[in-house]
Amino acid sequence: MSENICPKCQSELGWDGKYHCESCQAHFTKVGLCPECSSQLEKLQACGAASYFCNGDCNELKSKSRVKFEFQAAD
Repeated sequence: MSENICPKCQSELGWDGKYHCESCQAHFTKVGLCPECSSQLEKLQACGAASYFCNGDCNELKSKSRVKFEFQAAD
C-alpha cells in the first residue's frame, strides 16, 4: 500500500507532474514538517541525496527518517 494517500478521501494519489486525486479531482503538494517545532522544512538536494533544514525555531538539519510528511492542497 502506498503512503501517498489523499487527505480528503483517503484514496491513493497518482502522479501527473503533481500529486493528483482522481476521486476529488484535486492536486496536492507533499510538505515536510519539523518533528520538534512543526515548521515547514526546506528540502536540500545535493549529490542525489535529500536533506531537510528547519528554518523555524530549531535552525538545524533534520533526519529524513524523522520528518513528518503531509499533503496540502496545491494552488
